[in-house]
Amino acid sequence: MNSKLLDRIGLGNLDIAYVLIGILALCLILFIIVIVCLVQLSKTKKRINRFMKGAKAATLESDIVAIKEENTYLKRSTDQNRKDIRKIYNNLELTFQKVGIVKYDAFKEMGGKLSFSLALLNDKDDGFILNSVHSSDGCYSYTKEITAGACAIDLGEEEKEALEIAINSNQK
Repeated sequence: MNSKLLDRIGLGNLDIAYVLIGILALCLILFIIVIVCLVQLSKTKKRINRFMKGAKAATLESDIVAIKEENTYLKRSTDQNRKDIRKIYNNLELTFQKVGIVKYDAFKEMGGKLSFSLALLNDKDDGFILNSVHSSDGCYSYTKEITAGACAIDLGEEEKEALEIAINSNQK
């Protein structure tokens, strides 16, 4: 079978059966692609129906807006919490966090360990030692300033011990 169209494009010697087989193969490939697309479309419809189940577009939109507003509120709250926590940490550096106390008998005749040395330090080992000496004449208290874990004034044995206990009290 001769075709003028095939002659014009230079395929006049081509058997028409080959052309038909090629067209059938192309149709088969297109048919398979259509089936794959339909299966994907069906899956997508099922997912959309599951997502939209019991909801109308208007209620779904209001739900999304509510979630966005809640998310914005949570972000603001989180930022405020971070600022508050930072402030608390800064304040904690100045508070007395380390404590050391040693009870002792200042005078051997007294008994009962009524005297004591109390060391109170912050995170930077700054603070003071309160020493209270109890005697038969009365009770005398005095303080010594501690800076970076050291004192400019000589410390007594009990004061040194209380200071060491305080310095080592937060170590793990």
